Amino acid sequence: MTNRSRRTFPPLPWTMLAGLSAAVAIYALALLATRPTDRAVRSTRSARTGGSVFEPTVPSGRDAPGPSPEGMVWIPGGEFSMGCDDPRGKPFGGSDPMPDTRPIHRVAVDPFWIDRTEVTNDQFAAFVAATGYVTVAEQVPRAEDFPDAPPENLVAGSIVFSPPDGPVRLDNHYQWWAYVPGANWRHPSGPSSSIEGRGSEPVVQIAWDDAVAYARWAGKRLPTEAEWEFAARGGLTGATYPWGADFRPDGTVMANTWQGRFPGEDTGEDGFRGVAPVASFPSNGYGLHDVSGNVWEWCADWYRPDTYARDVAAGGVARNPRGPVTSHDPQEPGQAKRVLRGGSFMCTDQYCSRYIVGTRGKGEISSGANHIGFRCVRSAD
Repeated sequence: MTNRSRRTFPPLPWTMLAGLSAAVAIYALALLATRPTDRAVRSTRSARTGGSVFEPTVPSGRDAPGPSPEGMVWIPGGEFSMGCDDPRGKPFGGSDPMPDTRPIHRVAVDPFWIDRTEVTNDQFAAFVAATGYVTVAEQVPRAEDFPDAPPENLVAGSIVFSPPDGPVRLDNHYQWWAYVPGANWRHPSGPSSSIEGRGSEPVVQIAWDDAVAYARWAGKRLPTEAEWEFAARGGLTGATYPWGADFRPDGTVMANTWQGRFPGEDTGEDGFRGVAPVASFPSNGYGLHDVSGNVWEWCADWYRPDTYARDVAAGGVARNPRGPVTSHDPQEPGQAKRVLRGGSFMCTDQYCSRYIVGTRGKGEISSGANHIGFRCVRSAD
């Protein structure tokens, strides 16, 4: 089958841009512009950090109703404090106060299963082989959607990280991103690239509709933002990272992130320049890999910066929150965005420290990039 989703673009002054590629980049890169140690608490006391309060995580204790589906782990659900205090001043915390991660608030989620790793190229290839699905990045933009665009500019493609040759200011992300014709999940960096021999890497260049389509085929769904964070915290209370308090405990590299001067030089000290095969780094307390770094992961929720404030205003514990009913991003009003979680191999305290477990990202729903993938969940009932 082929999906009917089409990229939709805001009105743009085509005469001022270099054609479709620039138009796509102008709005799609909003998700890429997201810029974005205290000891974790396992006991029943509260952890107070930065003036914010993390009350104890209280798992439900509910056992799985049966064997876990292949490649998935059981998350018992329970109640926890969701969000992130201001990371500025922490080692590797970066310079972004991340106000959309507050207030820290109490949330309860029901038990569920979640994929142990991000969905891989091999897994997505099996889906495409079984269904004939065509991803958003592989679809040629329609002339009726772009009446002022020259026909030669109506080409399928997606967003690719293109590091500059030398140092640049970090206030203009267009300097290291490009819309590349022919870039898609099979060719993540452009038509000359390939996923041959890379079947265990997470699939990338995935738009939100692509992730939803795969999840439905697999009998799963995308996680809510609350489910994702509960699982990513691995049972810890108020930890900065999915594994605990320290970015590199005892010198151990725990995630695929950026080393070197961003955005021009990734030294690969963690063993990888770019995407790493799934499960290349240690798991968290629930057995999940790569919930920090590697690739961003789509969630089901619409993005709003005031989501948590709205939850708090509603009073009490937010139970199985599904997020707002509409999207709003003050930086780009009118662009429909969903939540992204986990950060990517490009995250660094020089620019984007969203490898921190309670932080949030956002993505325009019809846009992919070569650092965006996903994982799925399945409800217990």
